[in-house]
Amino acid sequence: MKLKTLSIAMMGLAAPGLVAADELLEMQKNHDEWVMPAGNYANHRYSTLTDINKENVKDLNMAWSFSTGVLRGHEGNALVMDGTMYVHTPFPNIVFALDLNNDGAIKWKYEPSQNYDETVPVMCCDTVNRGLSYADGKIFLNQADTTLVALDMETGEEVWSDKRDDAKVGATSTAAAHVFDDKIIVGISGGEFGVRGYVQAYDLDGNVVYKAYSTGPDDEMLIDGEKTTTMLKPIGKDSSLKSWQGDQWKIGGGTTWGWYSYDPDLNLFYYGSGNPSTWNPVQRPGDNKWSMTIFARDLDTGMAKWVYQKTPYDEWDYDGVNENILVDQKVNGKMRKTLVNFDRNGFAYTLDRVNGELLVAEKFDPAVNWSNGVSLETGRHDRVAKYSTAHNGEDVNTTGICPAALGTKDQQPAAYSPRTGLFYVPTNHVCMDYEPFEVEYVAGQPYVGATLAMYPAPGGTHLGNFIAWDAREGKIVWSNPERFSVWSGALATASDVVFYGTLEGHLKAVDAQSGRELWRFKTPSGIIGNVNTYKHDGKQYISILSGVGGWAGIGMAIPSLENDADGLGAVGAYRSLSSWTNLGGVLSVFSL
Repeated sequence: MKLKTLSIAMMGLAAPGLVAADELLEMQKNHDEWVMPAGNYANHRYSTLTDINKENVKDLNMAWSFSTGVLRGHEGNALVMDGTMYVHTPFPNIVFALDLNNDGAIKWKYEPSQNYDETVPVMCCDTVNRGLSYADGKIFLNQADTTLVALDMETGEEVWSDKRDDAKVGATSTAAAHVFDDKIIVGISGGEFGVRGYVQAYDLDGNVVYKAYSTGPDDEMLIDGEKTTTMLKPIGKDSSLKSWQGDQWKIGGGTTWGWYSYDPDLNLFYYGSGNPSTWNPVQRPGDNKWSMTIFARDLDTGMAKWVYQKTPYDEWDYDGVNENILVDQKVNGKMRKTLVNFDRNGFAYTLDRVNGELLVAEKFDPAVNWSNGVSLETGRHDRVAKYSTAHNGEDVNTTGICPAALGTKDQQPAAYSPRTGLFYVPTNHVCMDYEPFEVEYVAGQPYVGATLAMYPAPGGTHLGNFIAWDAREGKIVWSNPERFSVWSGALATASDVVFYGTLEGHLKAVDAQSGRELWRFKTPSGIIGNVNTYKHDGKQYISILSGVGGWAGIGMAIPSLENDADGLGAVGAYRSLSSWTNLGGVLSVFSL
């Protein structure tokens, strides 16, 4: 790639081999572009652009659109740099570079070669991919078959690749790779197949720097029992091994398919681990450490500084992989470097991101009933025995559990506005019946062990809400009910306009202070992608991928799923969605 003077001077783009000290740290300050999945290291999904505001947002019109040619669930969002938009698809994970100076013309297209028969059958909850990352003149694609690929951003040619795992044992990738400073961090999917979770770090040339597991021996987890803390205390030697029965930790899940964030001042990156395997809790007694856990790791070494397990001995598939949003704010009268996490289990956590101290933990949907609350001293839940699924007789159907397994919020990321101090959160309002059964582990075969039925939470027929949350006090400021779960990532802007999408396919703009709807547009398919914004040639644009699918839309993505219990219970809950939208893969771009 030729070194561009314009790119270096104005955009911070560097040629391979000439990487300045953390080029992304400067690039993310340019809000005319969108240079990483969440817009910045802190996962704010916030833009300082104000051309589109409360007064004129009603005049937004579609500027142009682009069909991806793939009819499955489109999660994630595009990147925008130096007049080019980089767009991804679900499997087969095609990447397009679109020329913003030429009406979105295709500059290049990359389509990887992947084994469909090996990979797609073991992808839980649709064939989604959550996006691309950039550094050092390269676009990084984390393919479904666990291959990390570096593409030349100018030509689309493959620079290097590395396949780190095997779909034959159920290991796949759905998350974006995340680039922090000079490291690329990737996780793994496959908790429903007994895959043992981990994160792996590469340098920008494709060399593996370290690998850190979620469960198992301390040395394989990159944990120091005397120095790594939880709730401000050392976790002790072999903390994970002591919390599993026998060798269950080897097939114990704790996969790492969510969103990652990074604090360059502390040199710590943050992410969550998923559910323990199997879904039948009777087969894995103990706290199952460190599944369902927020990890804070040193970026250079991978060593864990602190951990916090949100749902010890998970009985409901409340994966802990959701994004950790880094915000400096005053909590209990004291300024703190905080981390805010909206967990699948229905609780919103505010922690000190320096040491992992738990500051706030409150329900962000009043329907949540499996727990009465969290002790700020111990970090543990006051569980409601009625909603436990771990019965002595395994085949007992526990009814009325709120939230359902897909959580009060799944991976669909929230946004934070430093202007309002509020978090804007897409949520599910869904409950379930949960019946575990004994299951035997066979490599590459589903290792679930539970049958689910899902339905709206009591007191209404709506399956979702879009809320504003005050993480300092742990309370809902306003809440907008939605017919279906809100499965789109949110965007907050400095003009106090917040954007999100709906499963029916509406892109909406609402008032950040009140939640009042200001504008909506029906896109060609249901939205499970994430909204972002950029400015090109002096004009601000809003961008969204629509294409229904994901867990909520799995019944539409795979028409052969017909029974209510199919799709791990989602088919029955979202059966009426097909009356509102259809399959599609379209990028829609809006402007005034």
